[in-house]
Amino acid sequence: MEARHAAPGALRERALVPVLVFLGMVVAVISSLGSPLVPTIASVDHVSLSDAQWSLTITLLVGAVATPTMGRLGDGPHRRRVIIGATAVVLLGSVLAALPLGFGFLIVGRGLQGLGLGLTPLAIATARDALPAERSRPTVALLSITTVAGVGLGYPLTGLIAESWGVHAGFWFGAIISALALTAAVLVVPNAQGREKRPLDALGAVLLAVGLAGLLLALSEGELWGWGSSRLIGLTAVAVVLLVWWAVHELRTEHPLVDLRSLRNRVVLTADVSGLIAGVAMYMLMSMVTRFVQTPSSAGYGFGTSVLVTGLVLLPFSAASVASSKLVPLLARRTSTALVLPVGCAVSLLSMVMFLFARNSLWELFVIMGVAGLGVGCTFAVMPGLIVSSVPAHETGSAISFNQVLRTVGYSTGSVLSAVILEAHTPVGRLLPENSGYQAAAWLGCAVWVVTAVVTIVLPRRGAPARGTVTVDEELLMDESIADAETAEDSVTAPVAGPAPR
Repeated sequence: MEARHAAPGALRERALVPVLVFLGMVVAVISSLGSPLVPTIASVDHVSLSDAQWSLTITLLVGAVATPTMGRLGDGPHRRRVIIGATAVVLLGSVLAALPLGFGFLIVGRGLQGLGLGLTPLAIATARDALPAERSRPTVALLSITTVAGVGLGYPLTGLIAESWGVHAGFWFGAIISALALTAAVLVVPNAQGREKRPLDALGAVLLAVGLAGLLLALSEGELWGWGSSRLIGLTAVAVVLLVWWAVHELRTEHPLVDLRSLRNRVVLTADVSGLIAGVAMYMLMSMVTRFVQTPSSAGYGFGTSVLVTGLVLLPFSAASVASSKLVPLLARRTSTALVLPVGCAVSLLSMVMFLFARNSLWELFVIMGVAGLGVGCTFAVMPGLIVSSVPAHETGSAISFNQVLRTVGYSTGSVLSAVILEAHTPVGRLLPENSGYQAAAWLGCAVWVVTAVVTIVLPRRGAPARGTVTVDEELLMDESIADAETAEDSVTAPVAGPAPR
C-alpha cells in the first residue's frame, strides 16, 4: 500500500523538472510571437506599423507590471494556484489573439499573454523548494536561460507557421502549447509547503506597476512622440517620481512587495545590476541582427531574408544558450562562480566585436549568434543561483521576479537604443539606415558589455562585508552554479538580507 502511494509521488517529482522547463519555454516562445509578425499584423488588420508594434510592447509591459506581484503571491502558500491561474490566463489570451476578431482583441489577448512572463520566477522558486539541492542547482540555471533560449526558438517557429498558414495560425500554436502547459502544471506542480501567508503590499504593487508602465511606455513611444517632446519628458518624470516613491515605501513598510533591503547583499546587487545592463546589450544585438538580415541587399548591405530565415539565424543563439547551462557548472568547478559572470560578459563582448567586423556573409551571422548565445547563457544562467543563495527561502519568488523585471526593462531599453541609433543614421527621405548606423550601435553595445563585466568584477568586492553575513568569497566561490539552498538560508541573516524583524 505504501509503495502504491509512493509511486505517484516519485513520478510527479521526476516529471517536475521537465514541466517547469516546458513552462518557461512556453512563456518565452509566446512572448516572442509578436515581433516577427508585426508587419503581417499591420497588413491584415489595416493598422500602421507603429500601432502593430503594440502586439509586442503590450506583452512586455504587462509582464513587467505583473511579475513582482505574482512573485510575492508565489512566496506564500498559494504558489500552485498562482502558477495554474496565470497559465490559464495565458491560454485565454492566446485564444483571443488567435481568433479573427480584430486588432483590439488581438492587443487584449497579447496583454493577457504577458502574465506568463511572471511564471519563470515562480518555477525557480518551486525548483528550490521541491527538489533536492543536487537537482535544484542545474534546474535553476536551466530555467534562467529559457527566457533567452525561447526567443530564438519562437522566431523561426513563428515564421514557418505564419508563412504556411497565416498570422492567426501562429497564435493558435501559442494556444495549443499553453493548453499543454496548463495540463502539465495541474498534474505535476506541487503545493508550497510550510509557507506563511503575508499581506500583499497593495500600494507598492500600484506604485511599481504605474511607474514601470510609464517608463516602458516612454521607451517604446519615444521615437514616435519625439525624444524632446513635452509629453515624453512629462511621462518620464512622473514615472521616475513614482518609482522613487515606491522605493522609499518598500524600505519603510513591514511587508514589502520587493524586499529592497536584500540589495545590501552585494551578490544580490551584482545580479540585479548586471541583469539590467546585460539585458540592454543582448537586445541591442538581437534587434540589429534581425533588422540587418531582412534589409534588401540593394541598400548596400543586408540579405533580404524572409521572416523564417531571420528566425533560423537566431536558432544558434537558443542552442548555445541551452548548452551553456551544462557549461556553467563545469566552469564554476574548474575556476569559481565569481568568474562565470565576467567570462560570460567577455564571450558576449566577442560576439558584438564579431558583428562589427564580420557580417558580410549569412554564415557569419549564424556564428555570431551562436557565440552570443553562449555568452548570454553563461551570464544569465548563474544570476538566479546567486540570488537564491543569498536570500531566505520565503523571499525567493519576489527576489527572482524583481531580477526578471530589471531584465525586461533592459530588453526594452536595448531595443529602443538600437532603433534610435539606426534612425539617427537614416538619411532624410530614405527608409533604411546607412551601414554606419550598425557600426555605431555595435560600438555602443561593446561599451555596454564592458561596463557589465566591470560591474560583475568590482561591485561584489567593494566595501567590507556587512556584519552577520558571509564574505563575498564564501558566497561566490561555490562548487556549482548555485549554492545549496539550505546552507544559503543559514548564511544569510534576517536583519541584513531579509525583512526587518517583526
